[in-house]
Amino acid sequence: MSGVNQSSVSEFLLLGLSRQPQQQQLLFVIFLSMYLATVLGNLLIILAISADSRLHTPMYFFLSNLSFVDVCFTSTTIPKMLVNHILGSQMISYAGCLTQLYFLIVFADMDNFLLAVMAYDRFVAVCHPLHYTTKMTPQFCALLVTGSWVTASLNALLHTLLMAPLSFCADNRIPHFFCDVSLLKLSCSDTYLNEMMILVVAGLIMISPFICILISYILIVCTVLRVPSTKGKWKAFSTCGSHLAVVSLFYGTIIALYFNPSSTHSAETDTAATVMYTVVTPMLNPFIYSLRNKDMKGALRKMVAMGFFSAQC
Repeated sequence: MSGVNQSSVSEFLLLGLSRQPQQQQLLFVIFLSMYLATVLGNLLIILAISADSRLHTPMYFFLSNLSFVDVCFTSTTIPKMLVNHILGSQMISYAGCLTQLYFLIVFADMDNFLLAVMAYDRFVAVCHPLHYTTKMTPQFCALLVTGSWVTASLNALLHTLLMAPLSFCADNRIPHFFCDVSLLKLSCSDTYLNEMMILVVAGLIMISPFICILISYILIVCTVLRVPSTKGKWKAFSTCGSHLAVVSLFYGTIIALYFNPSSTHSAETDTAATVMYTVVTPMLNPFIYSLRNKDMKGALRKMVAMGFFSAQC
């Protein structure tokens, strides 16, 4: 019987972002708009890359994967919150909570891995341009993405399986609009193993890609500074600008949420950082890449023009 879930709690309550009816109505409209913008923006990125043969390169292959992951990431949390608002409910089942936890970890890890892979791609493009095509082969790019999916899935499975046997005896209120590892605070079981696994495994999974990104950009900066012409320097930096902006946004919110001293935390700042991390960042990514990238803007204009022409016909 040790492997059977001993929880006496069959459902949890997602307290959301506000308990004030007027604020809830406004938040519903805002989050619905942000979710639609996220899905539409990222799908446009994927379609533009697929339709334009000039964008069939490793950088845009990774970008299309990032856009797909961002759509899935927001779809893991926001639709449930919107449905609960429509139904006037805060409930999520125990199984639904664990399922949400699993996919949240998978897609958060994938965002992390893909940003590191994209940093390595930019490093090879800037520092070893003559060997770019031989290093970043389609097979190697596919291997990087597949390895990321496998690692993210195994990490999520580990934490979900460790969470499943825990007992939840009394308090079932989650102070978020989704289920995450804060569930451990509600458990009346010994959570030492869970906390150690989060500290060791999840820590490595978050920190290792971040270190790879830092090293890649340090080497990129060192290479660019040796370029004699100002125009050449600007061109090299511009190829990394969009990715660097997304990296700063992604890791900035994570650092604000998880790596600040607990004494400086408040419910409001934690909620704001959580919303930035799970909702705002995936929404802004397609805008950052499309606004700062001439090739992407050209592909989007071409796709919109083709769609308009087809509609006229």
